[in-house]
Amino acid sequence: MADFLLEIGLEEIPARMVDGAREELARRTQELLTRENLIDGGSATGFSTPRRISVKLSGVKASQADLKEEVTGPSTKVAYKDGVTTPAAEAFAKKVGVSVDKLTKITNAKGEYLAATVEKKGRGAADVLAELLPKEIASIYWAKNMYWRAGKPERFVRPVRWIVAKLDDKVVPLEFAGIKAGAQSEGHRVLHKGEVKIFAPADYAETLEKAKVIVSPADRKKRIEKALDAATRTIPGARWRADNALINTVVNLTEYPSVILGSFDKQFLSLPEEVLVTVMRDHQKYFAIEDAHGKLAPYFLAVLNTDGDPDGLIRHGNERVLRARFADAQFFWETDQKIPLKQRVEMLKNVTFQKDLGSYYDKAARMARLVDIGGADFDRPKHKIDRNASHEAAWLAKADLTTELVKEFTELQGVVGGLYARAQKLPPAVSDAIYDQYKPASMEDYVPRTPEAAMVALADKADSIAGMFALGMQPTGSKDPFALRRAANGIVKTIVEHGLPVDLRILFREALAGYKGSAAEKKFVKLDEYENAITAFFRERLEFYLKDVRGFAYDEVGAVLAAGSDRVTDVLTRAEAIATVRKTPDFEPISVAFKRIKNILRQAKEAGKLPAQEFSASLAAEPAEKVLADAVKNTAPRVTELRKKHDYAGALAEIAKLRPALDTFFDKVMVMVDDGKVRANRLALLSQMLRDFSTIADFSEIVTQTEK
Repeated sequence: MADFLLEIGLEEIPARMVDGAREELARRTQELLTRENLIDGGSATGFSTPRRISVKLSGVKASQADLKEEVTGPSTKVAYKDGVTTPAAEAFAKKVGVSVDKLTKITNAKGEYLAATVEKKGRGAADVLAELLPKEIASIYWAKNMYWRAGKPERFVRPVRWIVAKLDDKVVPLEFAGIKAGAQSEGHRVLHKGEVKIFAPADYAETLEKAKVIVSPADRKKRIEKALDAATRTIPGARWRADNALINTVVNLTEYPSVILGSFDKQFLSLPEEVLVTVMRDHQKYFAIEDAHGKLAPYFLAVLNTDGDPDGLIRHGNERVLRARFADAQFFWETDQKIPLKQRVEMLKNVTFQKDLGSYYDKAARMARLVDIGGADFDRPKHKIDRNASHEAAWLAKADLTTELVKEFTELQGVVGGLYARAQKLPPAVSDAIYDQYKPASMEDYVPRTPEAAMVALADKADSIAGMFALGMQPTGSKDPFALRRAANGIVKTIVEHGLPVDLRILFREALAGYKGSAAEKKFVKLDEYENAITAFFRERLEFYLKDVRGFAYDEVGAVLAAGSDRVTDVLTRAEAIATVRKTPDFEPISVAFKRIKNILRQAKEAGKLPAQEFSASLAAEPAEKVLADAVKNTAPRVTELRKKHDYAGALAEIAKLRPALDTFFDKVMVMVDDGKVRANRLALLSQMLRDFSTIADFSEIVTQTEK
């Protein structure tokens, strides 16, 4: 068994693309070796820096085992004519490398065919890798890639500069993008210029560390966090603000990281923290430092791709750059305040929302209309909402897009509007709603803090989704250029966490109505498919939320969504009820019975034997039939009452009590009898049960222990 190492050396890869490429290279390489019977089990270890992605595997076989394979050829009807072999038989014999008289016959479900046993000689691992691995490298997905050799077909994220491919101490002679693999890697661009020879895969990480390159992202992360801690300890009572996303970014920006501590003028602390942290984090990749009370301190931490800054020159340069950025932010903050948000709304007529959907002024008008309609539903004791505040916030929500601060720091849109609203003494309900309008940005993010903010956020996202779907620009496959899935996830999370009584069908009907009479409406396509497309889209998002976020079993999710998915809070409550009642002894048998009911009704429909309009007790001849009919009649009102109270667990428990009557019915009664009236009456009883008791969940979707 051998170790295999592949390293692809590149010009600097964008930090956001490194992790995915490393994992994909490791996966593709392992799958290739497994597919070619060159490795049994084990796992691939991926490495990466800004200038390389690499993978190391152990337990690689020197060569494939020889295989005997039975190959099927043409049917005997085609292979022989009047007892004489045809060209088809001769061509098959030539293909498999045997004479015609050595061919055998096999019989399968399709008939009799010619066959031959072919011995396939195993190939050496190096030959297989040299032939197939370049195709895997070329197939790695990059969000953006490039051509860099004139007239050549290969594309990659950045130009490839070297390749290392070693099977133990031997070079694998593969080639990609005109680069032939060898044993020569490269060290740190500044700290260790020149080539580094890799003698064996086992020595890879150690060899490159001597050349000032730490190839393990996990090791670089530990080194960075340790250095951040050490630098922060020089300030009494201070701590650096944990930021996993920024940690991952600087890990993928460095090969041999170190940390420096810098400072800035305390006068800049008069600016909002959001502005200061955004400048440090998003523009300079600095970590903020806070004091013992959680207040921002006038310091920052920068991660360098070098072994230190003994003379303080790098620190001084970073402080100078940050001072200039803060000065710009302060100037924009003061200048923007001269025009209040209310006066900026008119300026939104000159800011395009989407080329076919009009301006942000148009969007603000639609949002205000939508929050007014929604606010009427929410204004209840349990969902008290300041409708005037939500209306004003909707109109002002996009006004900060006209400010210089947002033009310079686009990451702060919404946040800046909220901060300006607060500074301009607008009501807190208005400023908070503007500030939180883009929340949540992900399933891990917090939702808007107030009902008014939630309403504005829903209106914003619903308007975007409605407009894009009406234009026929809904997400397809992995493509979602307008982040509509994220917007829909945000709608679901916001509705759930605020417990809002939102009907998605009505919300998106009204969102579409907001475009009525506009220039955008003339560009809409397939409006007759709009509602079904939205329903299917949100069903998918709800399925993701219930399974991946809330952890419900896939069949529980399927059962509740099959019974309706328009009201998100109701779907969640029903899913919780199913998960609770599922543990009771009668639940699984009742699920089996409902599957049987559904199958009987389906088969009857296919045979053209339909149920009666309604069940007639006078036609019930069998005692078991009468018992079930009485049980259904008595249970239905109780289930309806419990459903009205949203006591779905109680309603499901009542339905489960039908089990004895159902078991006896199926044991004693034949549904599909010859007598048409009796059959139709029994089908009507089953149809009534399915209709009355499947409004909480479709029991037939539940996977029973027997099916498992």
